[in-house]
Amino acid sequence: MSAPDQRTADAFATSWNNLPRGSVYTREQVVDWFAPLAPADIRGRRVLEMGCGNASLMVHVMEWGPARLDGIDLGGSVESARANLRHFPAESWSVERADLVAFSSQGYEVVYSIGVLHHLDEPRAGFEAVVRNTRPGGRFHCWVYAREGNAVVIALVDPLRRLASRLPWWLTKYGLATPLAVPFYAYAKLLCALPRWRALRALPLHGYATWIGPREFAFFRHVAFDQLVTPRTVYLDRATIERWLADNAAVEPGSAYVTMRNGNSWKFGGVSRNTPNR
Repeated sequence: MSAPDQRTADAFATSWNNLPRGSVYTREQVVDWFAPLAPADIRGRRVLEMGCGNASLMVHVMEWGPARLDGIDLGGSVESARANLRHFPAESWSVERADLVAFSSQGYEVVYSIGVLHHLDEPRAGFEAVVRNTRPGGRFHCWVYAREGNAVVIALVDPLRRLASRLPWWLTKYGLATPLAVPFYAYAKLLCALPRWRALRALPLHGYATWIGPREFAFFRHVAFDQLVTPRTVYLDRATIERWLADNAAVEPGSAYVTMRNGNSWKFGGVSRNTPNR
C-alpha cells in the first residue's frame, strides 16, 4: 500500500462520509461519464468499480441491471457506500475495503474507474490494475482530469490545494471551498443563461461550466471541496493516456478510445485481449 494513496483515500472518505445519504450525481451525469458505454453494456454482466467512494456511481449502475456489481475503495467511505446500497438485494452487490493498485480478481466483464486514477501516487499502476481485473473480452473504462483545458485550475486551485489538504476538513469545506465555489457558481449560471455563441467557447472552462451549471450550489461546493481536500492530483495529457493504452499488451488492438469530455477531462478505455499476454 502506498502511504500517499492511503492519505488520499482517508481525505476523500472524510468528504464522502459528510454527505447526505444517496448519490450526489444525477442519472444524466452518470450516463455522460460512462459513454461510450451504455446501460445495455452493463445489463446482465459482472461489473467492478475501482475507487467507489460512497457508491454515488454504484447506486445508478445498479439500476442498469448488472448480474453483480462489486466496488472497492481504500478509504473508510466503504461504510457510507454500504449504507447507500442497502436497499438493493444483498446478493447483487458488495463493497470491499481494498487497495486499487494491488487488487486482483478472477476478472470482470466490465471494470470502470471514474475520477480516481489522477489522485493516485502512481496513476499508471492504477490503470494497469483496471486492465488486469478485466476478463478477456471484457471492457474497461476510465475518466481522469486532463492537463489540456485546466490551465486556470492548475494555476490557481492546485497551489491552494497543497495547503488546504493539510487543514481540518470542516475548515477546508466551509472556510475555503464554500467561498471559492460562489464566483464559479455565478460564472457557470451566467454562461448557461447566455446564448450559445461560438465566441464564448474560448472562455476558461466553458464546456465544464455549462455542464455543471444546471446543478445546485451544494454540488458546486462538493466539487470545490473534492478539489481541495485531496493531497495529490495529477493532470494527464492525451499523449500520456495514449501511451498507457498502446504499451499495455492486454489491451485489444484497435479497441482503445480516448475522448475529451467538457473540454477539461479524458474518458478512455477499450477491450481486454481474448488471448492476453499478461
